[in-house]
Amino acid sequence: MEAASKWMTTPMIPSLLRSLPFSNNYSATRSFSSSSSSSFFSTRSHRQNQPLLVSASCTTPPLPSSASTTSFQGMVFDVGSSPSWDSYEIGSPVVKRYLGDDEARWLMWYHGRGDNVDGDSIGIAVSEDGIEWKRATGAVASGDDVGQVMLPNSDWWAFDTAGVRPSDVLIMSSEKITTPGAVYWLYYTGFSQEKLEIASEGAASRSLPRSVSLPGLAISQDGRYWARIEGEHHSGALFEIGSAGEWDSSFVESPKLVYHGREDLRMYYHSFDQANRCYAIGIARSRDGIRWVKLGQVLGCGPLGAFDEAGVRNAHVVRNQINGSYLMAYEGLSVDGVSHIGLAVSLDGLKDWRRCNGKPILEPSTDEDAWDNKGVGAPCLLQIADGRKEEWRLYYMGIGKGRGTRIGMAVSDGLEHGEFKKWVGAQL
Repeated sequence: MEAASKWMTTPMIPSLLRSLPFSNNYSATRSFSSSSSSSFFSTRSHRQNQPLLVSASCTTPPLPSSASTTSFQGMVFDVGSSPSWDSYEIGSPVVKRYLGDDEARWLMWYHGRGDNVDGDSIGIAVSEDGIEWKRATGAVASGDDVGQVMLPNSDWWAFDTAGVRPSDVLIMSSEKITTPGAVYWLYYTGFSQEKLEIASEGAASRSLPRSVSLPGLAISQDGRYWARIEGEHHSGALFEIGSAGEWDSSFVESPKLVYHGREDLRMYYHSFDQANRCYAIGIARSRDGIRWVKLGQVLGCGPLGAFDEAGVRNAHVVRNQINGSYLMAYEGLSVDGVSHIGLAVSLDGLKDWRRCNGKPILEPSTDEDAWDNKGVGAPCLLQIADGRKEEWRLYYMGIGKGRGTRIGMAVSDGLEHGEFKKWVGAQL
């Protein structure tokens, strides 16, 4: 109750974007601080932090006829051709569908890494149907281009110098918080150079150190050129990891947002609960999208023998347009280190999260040659309801044997969320 009361007293931000130096040609990465008492944002001088690759646009072609087999079933987005910025690995899909006067427009932000490149960066692809995507080999060149849009931070003191991955993108307008117009807000995970040893997080990664991560925010007029917002943490992150003994004292990762109502935003994120030796998902709340109050853990590890016994992570929560309930698609980790995608439901999105059916809604392929036979995760759940029919799309990251990661899609019809079928082209 104390935490819930505290978030309500957080001061609102004034007209946030009135003085921001945006234009379609804005390419310098700037940082705006929310810690100053005299003004909510103060500009710091940052070095140029835009990608330097030459961009060449192309459309990802439909998968070949063999895509109907189990080896390629579900895949809608492969790695880029070498030497693209995303030729080695892709993942973390954040897919949004925007309705215009005549047609729908699909945007996908995702992380990628090129051959012989150390850190992840963020890029954007576009589509007319959410299946065939237009991408580019290098950096975006204009406000309606595709390609690489954000690199790791070049400032040594920042929390995101080792890599960045997109978590969620919201359109923020004066109807939601006090801003003079609609802009894109990108919530992302930033990885630092600091390494962390996790005692036990599943057999597949038990002995591997990982980078410490924190949540970040950037804003844009066009979804391509981004300006980082400096949060209250000294590194520029939105907030710090928990204190010693708290469930999120290891790291904070994958900040996903739900707009519940005016001046009421919820962030779902995951960390590693050292006390229970498993991944867990927590929630924070904000009135302005920048200052956050943590409310605690909402979903922990599953029961013995379950697909998520070793923990839950990468949650994506959506509010059901039909009945107003909240659905959480999450990545569940088994004790042998294999990831599946599960579903949980809550009436208010704050508490009493209930696992659905006790089994995953999407599993790795059983084909030994499949692109996603080692694990599926990083879910992005979309509801498409037009009054005549209802469809749910689940975009996800797949892990295959010796092939890195790719992005796939599965579909479920109606309100029965017990089963998602992987995309198989025209057969779906």
